[in-house]
Amino acid sequence: MQVRNCIRCGKLFNYIGKPICYECIQQDEKDFEKVKEYIYDHPKATITEVSKQTGVSVKKITKFLREERLEVVDGSVGWLTCESCGADINTGRFCKECTLKLKNNLSEFSSLNDDKDKEDILDIKKTNYNSKMHLRHHLKRD
Repeated sequence: MQVRNCIRCGKLFNYIGKPICYECIQQDEKDFEKVKEYIYDHPKATITEVSKQTGVSVKKITKFLREERLEVVDGSVGWLTCESCGADINTGRFCKECTLKLKNNLSEFSSLNDDKDKEDILDIKKTNYNSKMHLRHHLKRD
């Protein structure tokens, strides 16, 4: 297990895949709960209003939107945009069209790797396993 410094508070922690420590993760969860409760009670609130009333930064609320934990109400134009094409979106990082393109590209790439794996397997089957082997340093004797 790796030990790293938390990028937010600087404490040492056992790295488990996120660059922040357990305490900062817990703080994020508390902040999310504050935001969620406020939005539940005030469903048409703006992001600025939610930030002011909960004390949670606009940046962190945007992070919750990008993680698809929150969603912008339909008709709220321009707050969240697709990272690929710039289209308005309600949640996440990419619009539906760009998500579909990414999935298709990944599928194509995956199938290319599958074909390469098949070629490697065929090459292995063609190999003459009766060939003799030796250790290289045994050939040169001083």
